[in-house]
Formats: sequence, structure tokens, C-alpha cells
Amino acid sequence: MGDQQERKSLARILTIAGSDSGGGAGIQADLKTCSALGCFGMTAITAITAQNTVEVRNIHEIPIDCIQDQIAAVVEDIGVDALKTGMLSSAAIVSAVAESLRSLKLRNIVVDPVMISKSGAHLLKADAVEALKQDLLPLATVLCPNIPEAEELAGVTLKQEKDIAPLLRRLHALGPKYILLKGGHLPSASAVDYLFDGEEILTFEEERLDTANTHGTGCTYAAGIACYLGKGQSVAQAVRLAKNYLTEAIRQGQDLGLGKGAGPLHHGWNQS
Repeated sequence: MGDQQERKSLARILTIAGSDSGGGAGIQADLKTCSALGCFGMTAITAITAQNTVEVRNIHEIPIDCIQDQIAAVVEDIGVDALKTGMLSSAAIVSAVAESLRSLKLRNIVVDPVMISKSGAHLLKADAVEALKQDLLPLATVLCPNIPEAEELAGVTLKQEKDIAPLLRRLHALGPKYILLKGGHLPSASAVDYLFDGEEILTFEEERLDTANTHGTGCTYAAGIACYLGKGQSVAQAVRLAKNYLTEAIRQGQDLGLGKGAGPLHHGWNQS
């Protein structure tokens, strides 16, 4: 009976994203994050990538019906407390995933609009951006773009700090309940993120770490937020806890020495 009760209390987190053969980002980073944060991770793989810390060599999209079947199979048998979307690659995949989320009435949806990899490869085709805005963003509990992604989605350029609030309002008008603007690209002494619910802007600040080993930071952050939402935390608290976990994963990953390019984080730092 004790084991059954424990299983019932384990947050069930679904990640709908691409596979990273190098293990630093995508599905692999998400599952590592789920395990580190005491959740049960499940997957719907949208694409297989051949990549490492230096480059993305190849991308193979999974057939639409297989993606939707993966989502339905997980939901119908195991259930989902929260989910995140990552690399969706094409307009057809974006629309199919959105259709599944609507029909299955899923909640606690964290959307990471993965557009470009750390190595510079385009992971979201140009025609998929409009599908993302029209089909998926209105379903999102939290949309968490970095600055370049936010600029592309909003159709504006962030030139100075006073432009942050108008940018957040434009993104919120696309339909998400919350916008989490990741400020890592801003020239500031610390790493500041901005959470907007349509009325109030909350800021989350952590030490900016000087390291090239940041492969998978966006995936890990979004997965962490989904984990804490699945555990019943508020959006603001989920963001705070996920940012704390991410910051330490970056710090502990500085000396891993894995790969010749943008190395991975240390997802299991809290298990050592």
C-alpha cells in the first residue's frame, strides 16, 4: 500500500520535444530534470537529431500520427499532471500537438519555443512560427522565450530595458496565461528573468555565471517549471524553484569537461 501511495504522489510530467543524441538538451535533458526533481518523466518524441556540443548534423521528423499516438498513449494510461513542449520543428507538428492538447484537455502547459540550437542550427522552420502563435500559444500556461525568440514572436526588437514591458504585453496578447521572458541575452551583471501575468511583472534574479557550458539550459528550465507545476506549486513559485535548480546545474556543469563546444549542465547536482 505504501508503494501505491508513493506512486500516486509522484508528479507525472510529459515532455513533447526532440531527441538530442548528445544528451545535453531536448528529451534527454527533460528526463534528467524530471528525475532530479523527483518526478516521473514521460515522452512524446517529435524529431530525432544527430547532434553533439558542436553541431546539429541531421534532423529526422517523426510522423504526425506517431507523435499524436505517443501523447494519447501516455495520457490514457498513466495521466499527465503537467507538460512542456520543446522542439516541434514544423508547422504540421505544431498544429498536431496543439490539437492533441486541446482534445485531451491537458493543463499546466509550459511552452519553450525552441527555435535555434546553441550551435546555431534552426530547429523551428519559418512557417512553423505562425502555427505556434495561432495554435499552441493560446493553450500555454507559461510561454518561456529567450530574447531572440521573444522578438521574433512579437515582431519587435528589444533595444533597451524600457522596451521589456511593451514586449511582454505583445507576447501576452498572443494567448498564454503567463510570459516568462528569459533575460540571459541582456547585458546585465546578473541573470534576470521577467514573469508577466497580464498585469504585474515579477523579476527573478540569480548570479550570472561565466561559462560556455550552457547546452540545454532552456529545455532544463522549462522542464523544471513543468515539474513544480505538476507538484502543485503556483506559477511564480515554480519559476523561482526551477531557476534555482537551473543556476546550480549550470554552476556544477562548468567543470564536467564533456564535449568540445557548448557543454551540458550537471542535471544531477542535487543527487551527489
